[in-house]
Amino acid sequence: MSAGGGALGLPALFSYGLFGLPLAMLALPIYIYVAPFYAQRSSLDLAQIGAVLLAARIAAAFIDPALGAWMARGGRSYAVLVAASLPLLLLGFGALFHPPAMQEAATLAWFLAALLLVYAAYGLAGIAHQSWGAALSQLRAQRTRVTAVREGCGLLGVILAAGLTSVFGYDGLSLAFAVCLLAAGALLLARAPRPVLRQGTQALLAGAWRLPFRQRAFRWLFAVLLVNGVAAAIPATLFLFFATDYLRLGHYAGPFLIVYFCAAAASMPVWVALARRFGEARAWGGAMLLAATVFVWTYGLGAGAAWGFASICLLSGLALGADLALPPALLAGLIGAAGHAGRHEAAYFGWWNWGVQMSLALAAGIALPLLAWLGYVPGGSGGLPALSAAYALLPCVLKLLAALLLWRAPLQHIYTQPSETRTCAS
Repeated sequence: MSAGGGALGLPALFSYGLFGLPLAMLALPIYIYVAPFYAQRSSLDLAQIGAVLLAARIAAAFIDPALGAWMARGGRSYAVLVAASLPLLLLGFGALFHPPAMQEAATLAWFLAALLLVYAAYGLAGIAHQSWGAALSQLRAQRTRVTAVREGCGLLGVILAAGLTSVFGYDGLSLAFAVCLLAAGALLLARAPRPVLRQGTQALLAGAWRLPFRQRAFRWLFAVLLVNGVAAAIPATLFLFFATDYLRLGHYAGPFLIVYFCAAAASMPVWVALARRFGEARAWGGAMLLAATVFVWTYGLGAGAAWGFASICLLSGLALGADLALPPALLAGLIGAAGHAGRHEAAYFGWWNWGVQMSLALAAGIALPLLAWLGYVPGGSGGLPALSAAYALLPCVLKLLAALLLWRAPLQHIYTQPSETRTCAS
């Protein structure tokens, strides 16, 4: 099967992409549910939870580029790395959402240790899986299909996690996560096409960790990732608090999430088509403008505005499809344009995931303590105007800034088609 010029059929794409489903089933709880979970089921206050999330995410942010450089330097098979991550993911998820009854200090330590294990395992699996996909093809249409299938499966995982948590709680989610992880992992390792990895010089391998930042285009794209990531992470971190305490619609939190992510999944083919016609960068920038235009109306909602918030979830979910499918495709193209395809994907995705983790760390470490300082207490009535402004307005400002940066970024050379054809094993 040709990775450079031949078509990757749907069976091959799904064999590869389905592993994104259990990874997303893990991502939704650790990015959205974990703060309310520990606020409700432990003696920790919001500032303590925010501090732990900040510490863990900053640590994870530095783990990811180290993992990426280690993978690139060692020349290890992506399949071997994915297989090694499976037991760690199972152990970390169980520890995080099934903590024993403990005193406050012990709960803090357990929370931090479980988060670090989850982030390290998630980083290992995610970097290996993303690098695997980026190495399969450098044709623009192909690389967008690869990322769209992977992220589409991820959206199905998010929807599944939201629905299971609403109906069966965390016990049902844990069981379903374990089954999906092992099944999708087995399919990936047994059936997915394998890219042919090329060996670089020892000097390049030794300096793989800093190689991405030598590329001007990567530095610009990374800045866009950070700003846009914080814009997305703030409402993700505050979603349950906003839905429960401001809108008084906590019992609809699961359906709101399902509407949001279903809209993102439905929009994915549209964004792939737009990227094919206009390029990934222009399509992504348009999605940012759409997201800001829609989401700003959240600030005008009042308590009980179920239909209004559902409409915003639907429309902003359409923009989310671009956020998921297009940036990894842009990065894959950048790697190919730099001549590093088949060798250094892990180094790039290590830093890419560093940016994702730093965005989440900033969102949790700044927004939660700031809201606590402004008088917001989960379940109370104080500080609600601050909660609304942080949830609805700040992300829109950051989205517009990210769109401006993307418009200025020097990414034109990414759209040059590769001249050589590389192969991957069927």
